[in-house]
Amino acid sequence: MKLIETIKKYAQTQPDTLAFVNEEEKLTYGELWSQSERLAARIQSEALTDASPIIVYGHMKPVMAVSFLACVKAGHPYIPVDVSIPADRILKIINSSKAELLLNNSGTSVDTGDAFISVVEPGVLEGDGVPETDPARWVDGEDTFYIIYTSGSTGNPKGVQISAGNLQSFTDWITNDFPVESGQVFLNQAPFSFDLSVMDLYPCLQSGGTLWTVTKDMINRPKLLFEALKQSNVNVWTSTPSFAQMCLMDPSYSEELLPELSLFMFCGETLPASVARQLKERFPKARVFNTYGPTEATVAVTSIEVTDDVLNKYSSLPVGSEKPETEIVIINEDGKAVQDGEKGEIIITGASVSKGYLGEKALTEKAFFSYNGVPAYRTGDAGYKENGQLFFLGRLDFQIKLHGYRIELEEIEYQINQSRYVQSAVVIPFYREEKIEYLIAMIVPAEHDFEKEYQLTSAIKKDLGSKLPAYMIPRKFMYQKEIPMTANGKIDRKRLKEEVTV
Repeated sequence: MKLIETIKKYAQTQPDTLAFVNEEEKLTYGELWSQSERLAARIQSEALTDASPIIVYGHMKPVMAVSFLACVKAGHPYIPVDVSIPADRILKIINSSKAELLLNNSGTSVDTGDAFISVVEPGVLEGDGVPETDPARWVDGEDTFYIIYTSGSTGNPKGVQISAGNLQSFTDWITNDFPVESGQVFLNQAPFSFDLSVMDLYPCLQSGGTLWTVTKDMINRPKLLFEALKQSNVNVWTSTPSFAQMCLMDPSYSEELLPELSLFMFCGETLPASVARQLKERFPKARVFNTYGPTEATVAVTSIEVTDDVLNKYSSLPVGSEKPETEIVIINEDGKAVQDGEKGEIIITGASVSKGYLGEKALTEKAFFSYNGVPAYRTGDAGYKENGQLFFLGRLDFQIKLHGYRIELEEIEYQINQSRYVQSAVVIPFYREEKIEYLIAMIVPAEHDFEKEYQLTSAIKKDLGSKLPAYMIPRKFMYQKEIPMTANGKIDRKRLKEEVTV
């Protein structure tokens, strides 16, 4: 595979160049290659089922990149799982994926329940010499490179399979069509279990750059974050718009703090024009790109540079035009392509489209199909095209983007309804300036002994904390006697939205 061969080339020609940096550790290209070779040999000694997935558990440490590369060198796709993921969800991923091996990079124990799975700690591997893996075993072409688990409407996460070919098409696009130069420093804000991280990790490694990671501690302590950023020499900023918006709240977030920053790439959620405008004011030498794409189509498939002309022309920014080897079609309810300017469902076709959900035949057949002989994916997103530009209008169903994370409201509702304190519940997104700011849980409570509503809320949140990641837990809880229904017996979500108060 070109990507792996390129990393090997850098390990041979510039072995001392830093490939990965976090607040505590550094990793050179030479170390990345040799350590991943050793770990790949260790994986091969496990006698796993051919091409079976491997779970890689941990946070933003260099050993995560070592583990990813080792897995694919050994001929296995990897499943990134961040330490922030609740234990119950990890068990569901283990059982769904039928993984036989877990690489634990967390420094702590991980509960694997009664699953038949081996656990290896790469950080303590030792050995003399560096064995060489056989390139014939590396994942390539249609082989699955990684699997990212996303929110599922039944309360169970679903694994999106991304092939080596999907990933190569994406990294080639980023390194060829964006102003990315060799040897640059890339910001890594997203945890590896979130596919936005792919936008910085692999284009960085393919261009011989250095990945500079933002840890959970930095996000929780902005002072620490800004002190670290000042020393980072970041050239390429990849993040959700929400993260940049948070940084903009500090007046010091400007060209003076990051004088080498030349490129912003945003994905994961809507980029408000107001945020783009502030960034261009604070970083006049940097270029800002807006992109769009679901996990099922390998991170992103469209892009547009947000220039002054674009900002003056549009109040709501377009998400751009398609990458090479990709076509976007807007279809109506009858499955027919619509005219320019007409709204409909966004269909993505081409080299970026996933092979489907791991072990979920029915779900795969529902979302993935062949369009004019080319792999295609029904996004469930509403949008329209105009003069070659795609405009994103939100979800057709109950799936939303919140702070860059793709969430199915039905999954949150399902988990809330499992609480003994809840009779029924509906989750409503609260919008501000064209994007979702937080989630509100509208609840009809079951019988309970709490005197105050905040005590009830605390108990429900405690139940949810063991089942859902923190970003999926609603910020606000509201209680009422009944959930309003429409005439045809469905929940009246429109009326609930109108009843919501800030």
